[in-house]
Amino acid sequence: MSPQSPVPSTSHDTDVLVVGSGPAGASAALLLATYGIRVRLITKYGALADTPRAHITNQRTMEVLRDLGVEERLLREATPWESMSNTTFCTSLAGEELGRVPSWGTDALRHADYVLASPCSMVDAPQTITEPILVQEAQRRGAKIRFDSEYLSHEQDGEGVTTRVLDRLTGTTYSVRSRYLIGADGARSKVAETLGLPFEGPGPVAGALGIVFEADLSRFVAHRPSVLYWMLQPGAEKEGVGLGVLRMIKPWHEWMLMWGYEVAAGPPELTEEFVRELAVKLVGTDDFEMRVKSSSPWTVNHHYATTISKGRVFCAGDAVHRHPPTNGLGSNTSIQDSYNLCWKLAHVIRGTAAPSLLDSYDAERAPIARQIVERANLSIADTGRIIQALDLTDTSDPDTLDERLAARKAPGPQGEKTRRALREAIAYKSYEFNAHGVEHNQRYSSDAVIPDGSAPEEFARDPELYAQPTTRPGAKLPHTWVTRGGERISTLDLGGHGEFSILTGIGGRPWLDAAEALSAERGLTMRGVSIGPGEEHEDPYGSWADLSEIEDGGVLLVRPDLHIAYRHAATPSSPQEAHRLLSAALAAVTGTAADLD
Repeated sequence: MSPQSPVPSTSHDTDVLVVGSGPAGASAALLLATYGIRVRLITKYGALADTPRAHITNQRTMEVLRDLGVEERLLREATPWESMSNTTFCTSLAGEELGRVPSWGTDALRHADYVLASPCSMVDAPQTITEPILVQEAQRRGAKIRFDSEYLSHEQDGEGVTTRVLDRLTGTTYSVRSRYLIGADGARSKVAETLGLPFEGPGPVAGALGIVFEADLSRFVAHRPSVLYWMLQPGAEKEGVGLGVLRMIKPWHEWMLMWGYEVAAGPPELTEEFVRELAVKLVGTDDFEMRVKSSSPWTVNHHYATTISKGRVFCAGDAVHRHPPTNGLGSNTSIQDSYNLCWKLAHVIRGTAAPSLLDSYDAERAPIARQIVERANLSIADTGRIIQALDLTDTSDPDTLDERLAARKAPGPQGEKTRRALREAIAYKSYEFNAHGVEHNQRYSSDAVIPDGSAPEEFARDPELYAQPTTRPGAKLPHTWVTRGGERISTLDLGGHGEFSILTGIGGRPWLDAAEALSAERGLTMRGVSIGPGEEHEDPYGSWADLSEIEDGGVLLVRPDLHIAYRHAATPSSPQEAHRLLSAALAAVTGTAADLD
């Protein structure tokens, strides 16, 4: 048995039981199986997602999928980046256009920011595409998947977790004994409820209808390709996500219509006539055929857990952050929750980290849960600026709405004022559609990160709109292109795969020797990478030298999730100092410092 393999347990049915097959649960199963951990996933449903649900897949999530080796498959099946560009605001698809927001870094002004920040592109991948890829690959790598298996309850003790499960096909119940439990069972999470996690936020704040239908609408949209088309219609700002929406599922013949309803009154009856009338209203003509695939109400939430784990039970995804789809943060944050958690579970189960390492999951990801819930809900409120720009308090009166829309075309100072206000209101939606910093500027602070005493970070540009690369501890390792054998390779590809790595340069041989020695001493893999002229990896563009923020002989200790755990900027004075410093850093990060006493 390799030193990285966990010790089999005869008293546990599996090392980790995952509840839920959505983005958080499916990615957790795939990550753990990839790391060689016994994992079982259960879902109460008889199949994977049959509706599109989450879809925007940002660069950071694509980096996770790249690390897992499934990036290329998703790229083949998803809608490509360039087709996501023109978020359009209009009265209907066939009606007047109010303006566009070049989105997701597709315009010339922002595109460089995106390609400099990551080796990955964004894609639009509905959950009907993403879930099967994750679950199938998890199963191929050894994860056990059970459908029609409903979580009922759990009890935990010092040795593990006993979970009661209902087999929905036979009606029988049984127990699963695991070392750890992950609750990734969505916004109505029974695991979070049983665990008694504390939540903040008002909870349900609006209702929305989701109607998926097939219709060839290419004549309205192919010239302005986008994922989202927002409709200013009478009553559109009431509840829902701020306006009426047609969301592209597959270009340009499959769509999701979104429209709000009052939660207190309950959803309307979704009759064939009602759905058709709503679709005609948003498309702007009845000259199209449609086939409805599904229709259902859902709730816009503003709710996040302030604690996301207790003992041996961890919650991830919508179970702990419940919010509207604005900003496209849901599935992305869910997958990134699992990426943060699963390497820690793997190292603890293998015995190369102390159980205290798992405390850092709550410390690092609970603040992110709050951040993205607040941001997504704020983006709905920001849509109200468009209504205000037209000098309206609401859109309930169609005649008044038409009058104000006409005013934006009037000559003279008042018309110019309205046009300027509308341009500014629509441009402000970049905080939803180009929030690059929200996606990349996550900084972790926990016992799994060792501060280096540097001054607090200052952002040169708006931290929500712009990513700022840095190697300060707690930040994600910056991407840039270096070369190996003359071929380009991203710095992100030099680490990950569930293991620690170090990055150094010329003069950093003591760090490399220390990493090799510590790998043997501690029974784990710590990959050593040296970047510089004549080294295995070279920096022909000079971009790594600009980004590294250390001397050539300094070192970065990079965690398996590609976040910086430790930074020592200077060349070590001796091989002994390098070994001592790196050993102490690794021990502190993994919670095994007591082993050095």
